[in-house]
Amino acid sequence: MKRRMNVALTLAMAFSLALTGCAGGGEKASPAGTADQEKGKSEGVVSLRIWAEQNNFSTLEKMIASFQKKYAGEAKFDIALEEMSDAKTRDNVLADVHGAADVFPVPDDQVTALAAAGALDPVKNQEGIEKANLKEANEAGTIDGKLYVYPMTADNGYFMYYNKKYFKDKDVKTLDSMLKVAERAHKKINMEWTSGWYMYSFFGNVGLDFGINEDGVTNHCNWNAKKGKIRGVDIARALLKISSSSGFQNSPDANFVADARAGKVIAGVSGVWNAMDIKTIWGNNYGAVKLPTYTVAGKQVQMASFTGYKSMGVNYYSKNKEWAHKLADWLTNEENQTLRFVERNQGPSNINAAASEEVKKVPAIQAVMEQSKYGSLQRVGNNYWTPFETFGKTMADGNPEKEDLQKIMDALVKGITASTVN
Repeated sequence: MKRRMNVALTLAMAFSLALTGCAGGGEKASPAGTADQEKGKSEGVVSLRIWAEQNNFSTLEKMIASFQKKYAGEAKFDIALEEMSDAKTRDNVLADVHGAADVFPVPDDQVTALAAAGALDPVKNQEGIEKANLKEANEAGTIDGKLYVYPMTADNGYFMYYNKKYFKDKDVKTLDSMLKVAERAHKKINMEWTSGWYMYSFFGNVGLDFGINEDGVTNHCNWNAKKGKIRGVDIARALLKISSSSGFQNSPDANFVADARAGKVIAGVSGVWNAMDIKTIWGNNYGAVKLPTYTVAGKQVQMASFTGYKSMGVNYYSKNKEWAHKLADWLTNEENQTLRFVERNQGPSNINAAASEEVKKVPAIQAVMEQSKYGSLQRVGNNYWTPFETFGKTMADGNPEKEDLQKIMDALVKGITASTVN
């Protein structure tokens, strides 16, 4: 789907100068560029395309309108919004970089591939952008000291939702306590165990090794370790104990809201995208906190998470690259990150926006920010995901074939570290 916004504004020079003077901040009135680009500003139309998900269109239209107002005296704009899934940005850009949008959203796990392919034009005002945004958000978009994208949100992680009707503050500190509450109430705590994204929470803080290799496509991992304070089989035993509880439910994240609405689920591991629905369902009883600790090898270990950030990238092959940078910068500035929070409940990466009193009042955003202290950026090779489909189901089902736990862990690690060569 495409939605186009056309603006043809011709203003007298005096008004243009007055408008520029009001902009403040010492920002240059026009971006640097070639002679042809300079000519295009006065005589041609600056055409720009933005990829975005449909549910963000109305908010982006307001941002585009304010961008056009700010630069009204400098160019005529033809700006198009085109529907595209954020999760598919990398695939669609790399499939046809010359035909891709000028500006597009970039989840942090896609930055490396896009930068390596030469599809991203690095941020122009790196120092200024870094000062304005959270350190972790900047790091998520930086490779070898160069910032490739404009930070936009800092909420693409997960945490624990809970219904205060059932849980007290002390209950949500440990998963053991939460399961006992759910058992007594004959209710469920939901978590998706066939997803490596969520299952990382049981592995990330146990002291074992995992990461992506220098080739950028394969992994190193010793989650099947036979020695150490916490071994691979210890994690497997911990998972089997959790799944044996009548208060536990392995179910896709997509089912979480429906089961909460039905009264079946009273807590669940998920992200901010479900905040508005859960708030509507549980009302004043809606709560959200960092993930609890869980018991493994006789120890209480803080559950980990993959942290996530989204940014805006500029296509290296944009025909109006300098204006594309100005637009990406505008769409991610403090004012528009605040607007994105107000209208879409998305957590800002901008330091000032994130520190606002209104943001502090949203439990889900506060929870994901608190959980980020115990999380890691999602940097995984291609073969990380599939092995968890089998492993997670086996653990959730209680190891029905009674397979040897060491063999199960060995198979998981073998799959995760497998070569990508056929």
